[in-house]
Amino acid sequence: MQWRNEGSAFYFCAKILERAGGVCYNYSMKITQILSSKDTALSFEVFPPKTGEAFAGVVAAVDKIAALAPDFMSVTYGAGGGTSEYSAAIAEHMKNDLGVTPLAHLSCISSDKADVLEKLTRLKNSGIENVLALRGDIPRNFAGNLDYKYAYQLVAQIKEWGCFCIGGACYPEGHPESPTLFADIENLKIKVDAGCDFLTSQMFFDNDAFYSFLSKIRDAGIYVPVIAGIMPVTNGRQIKRMMSLSGGTLPARFRRIIDRFGDNPAAMTQAGIAYATEQIIDLYANGIRAVHVYSMNKPEVAAAIRANLSDIV
Repeated sequence: MQWRNEGSAFYFCAKILERAGGVCYNYSMKITQILSSKDTALSFEVFPPKTGEAFAGVVAAVDKIAALAPDFMSVTYGAGGGTSEYSAAIAEHMKNDLGVTPLAHLSCISSDKADVLEKLTRLKNSGIENVLALRGDIPRNFAGNLDYKYAYQLVAQIKEWGCFCIGGACYPEGHPESPTLFADIENLKIKVDAGCDFLTSQMFFDNDAFYSFLSKIRDAGIYVPVIAGIMPVTNGRQIKRMMSLSGGTLPARFRRIIDRFGDNPAAMTQAGIAYATEQIIDLYANGIRAVHVYSMNKPEVAAAIRANLSDIV
């Protein structure tokens, strides 16, 4: 194992986790098992640090969010895959030290098949059963990838192993690179047919758009579970960039909230949590059984959402 090499980032992360303490639970479930067994599931997302020096701070945030007893937690892959080794370390910490089922993101646009195989081997050897298969954002000055161009190619490779529960991303208002929502749903069907067991949506702020999207993909023959992705907005200035990445739009009602409170961080945080809570309650009330909160390494935001749903989830 690369943990044993004192010169590696793996070793550095392992020593921090060792100092953090904890009991080795080795507990995990497949996401599809969780979704089939829960009427209302709630999960949170964290992202890895960019540097080893920031690893301990991220672990502290992960520990606080895990204490909220989510049904699972996901950890992103890092921009361009540059922090992927920290992603794996955090996923292992979730499973082995915190007793939380991890969902490890894996993107392929900056990787070749050998690199992907190495990462899948590590996850498999660590007993991590859930992978969210993504293409990833295309880096600047990117020359192209001979092994992967689309996420469905990564899904198919993971499926060959036969031991992972595979998730994929979906865009309720269409992928920003897709010419139409119809074309995007056609591509989504290819990805699901390649082996996706469930889907997680990008953030959206209009629940009616999500319900319409569900109806359209069911009509297209996509029947896997879909987890609704919700972002509690705490920074009004960042939301435009986020929406450009997700391909979504801001309803007029939410735009007014951002215009009114966007320059006041405390007020925007409170309003953003309230809006997200309202979305989640409406989703559950309309039969959506699973919600994934993009908590952005903010335990206080995750805790506020959890408290607002204390008698619901």
